[in-house]
Amino acid sequence: MATSRIDMRIDDTVKAAAEKAAALKGMKSLTEYVVRLIEEDAEQVIRDHQSITLRDDVFNRFIAACDAAEAPNKKLHDALNFTRKTGIR
Repeated sequence: MATSRIDMRIDDTVKAAAEKAAALKGMKSLTEYVVRLIEEDAEQVIRDHQSITLRDDVFNRFIAACDAAEAPNKKLHDALNFTRKTGIR
């Protein structure tokens, strides 16, 4: 059962179009339509930001740069410690 609310104001023409779209999709309400749109879009946006796709040559150059990297210096260790202390992830 839903427990959170979103209150918003929209243009009358946008609302009418959304109500028509909801009806055409056989949905019970405008709320159901909006919730589905939000769920689908949010899932896609999250997926898009959780992964990246690289061409083979870019990936190979990245791996080569990682392999050639020197050991972390003091500033990098300090930055890591700072993020751990402050809870930054």
